[in-house]
Amino acid sequence: MATRRAGSLCRLIVLFIVCAPWIGYTCAWTPIVVKNVTQLGPQITPDVTHVSRDGGYSVLLNDQIIWLYDDTECLDREGKQLSFVSNTAAYAKEPNTNVSMLRDFGAEAVGKDQKTGMKNYAILADTTVATGGWVTFSPDELDFNLRRQGTERVAICKGPGTSPTPYSTTQAFVFAPLVYVDSKPQDPSKEYQARGMTLISISASSKGPVANRQGDLIISGLEVAYGGFSSLLGYTTTANPQDLNDRDVYLLGMTDAGLQLARASVGKLTDFTQYRFWDPTQLQFVKKPPNLKEKDYQKIYLPGTFSSGSVFYSPYFNTFVMVYFNKLVDSTFRIRFLDLNSPVGKDSIWPRRGKRGKGITPEDVEALVKYAWSPEQELYRSPPARGGFNYAGIAHPEYFNRQYFAPSLYPKGTGGDERRNQWYGTKSVSEKKAGGDGKHLLLSWTSQLRGGLNTGIYQIQLARVEFDSIPGNPEGNFPSASASSSTPTLSLASSVQGPTITAPTPSIPNTSPSRSSSTALTSTGSAGRTAQQAWGLDSQRLFERLSALTGLYLLLVTWMFGYAAW
Repeated sequence: MATRRAGSLCRLIVLFIVCAPWIGYTCAWTPIVVKNVTQLGPQITPDVTHVSRDGGYSVLLNDQIIWLYDDTECLDREGKQLSFVSNTAAYAKEPNTNVSMLRDFGAEAVGKDQKTGMKNYAILADTTVATGGWVTFSPDELDFNLRRQGTERVAICKGPGTSPTPYSTTQAFVFAPLVYVDSKPQDPSKEYQARGMTLISISASSKGPVANRQGDLIISGLEVAYGGFSSLLGYTTTANPQDLNDRDVYLLGMTDAGLQLARASVGKLTDFTQYRFWDPTQLQFVKKPPNLKEKDYQKIYLPGTFSSGSVFYSPYFNTFVMVYFNKLVDSTFRIRFLDLNSPVGKDSIWPRRGKRGKGITPEDVEALVKYAWSPEQELYRSPPARGGFNYAGIAHPEYFNRQYFAPSLYPKGTGGDERRNQWYGTKSVSEKKAGGDGKHLLLSWTSQLRGGLNTGIYQIQLARVEFDSIPGNPEGNFPSASASSSTPTLSLASSVQGPTITAPTPSIPNTSPSRSSSTALTSTGSAGRTAQQAWGLDSQRLFERLSALTGLYLLLVTWMFGYAAW
């Protein structure tokens, strides 16, 4: 009898011990709820016959949206190659109304179609993958490519990576990978080998996008590719907020273990010795860069897996947002937000709720090391084409958002009401019906129409995500979009001093109509469920509960054996 009682009691105790720590736990609160996703179809390129290209990064400058691409191959109507270069750029054509149409530059007539007699048009037809692209080669790189005659080459890419970073309303910069390409490698994994990162300044002229190299190799291939995932411009940590000439750039780079973070003055981006590197174990920036092959997650700024992405300030969520693809070949966009309720360490300037408890502005990029990122959530699973999985997933916050530029990037004398860019994408959703800046977000990815290392055909596809209203926070202390904007109107502003700029020297159809198919992501769907709920436990609360239960466990076990003996 005593034995049966002891056995029953033991089972109850085990059940209590297992379940008690989890009592009261629900999914963590998140402001990110997806209401709807609309597929917008492929980008349309009417200036060339047919084009296959990947990448698809963008920046708004001088009232022009510049799109940047990696390998670009132009084809005739039969699928025969007309030109092939390692990078190109285009303007969005009529972006105020149409998000899909492009205006390419450098398109030339290259013969006629034998069947129809129609002219074929190609981009940069007078160059080759070895001799150039939109971003020019240095003399040494050009000499190397010419001597190798296509067996090996140096290429300048923009990714898979990220979009350029504006440092005024008319200029931007981007860190681009320099890679060695072996057309016939003995080891297929060695087809692309990183040489390092170069820095490119970008501007928008009436004749098309302009790119200028700022030196050759800025970051060695033996270091983390800082800036390859994202770069953000913000206030310095010590300067008076009104002194807007001296700014810091925070550069995120990918490793096999996650993201690493570096910081440098905007005027010293070309000097890697002036960079400082975030050490998570010390919660401070240090002089020594981390090992590229570091696997200890305690020494990684943000552990995880990443392949391309965008980090930007969202005026809808009033915090920084990260949208990205990881290295899983599932064609899925992921999203995180900088959680202002999760400060890292104790800092009176950066408590809960943001800087001095009043939220953060687009210039408060220092917040990246003062608060934790939310758990990863699925945002949208893009549909793959016949060639296989999608890649190069990127967000484009300049669309559906009149607060793309930080207020301090506007010229001196610009009034507060004038510190707004135009609304881009009216045909997809008008400003009047949008529900606020940043409530809608444009996504792009590279779709493989036909796979293959040397025979692939690639196309940029688009979709628009609409976020739902921000749900109430049980703790009631996360800045919401319904509150007044936390971005102050500055009475003094000036153009930021950027990197030293070298003056510039004065049969796959791709014309399909845009299609719009709306799909609501609900809590019953996989993507919708994870976009609304970030499942995770508060480790501190869990530790406290387990500690309290340990004493209770020992007491109950002692009592159980005493009861059994009785």
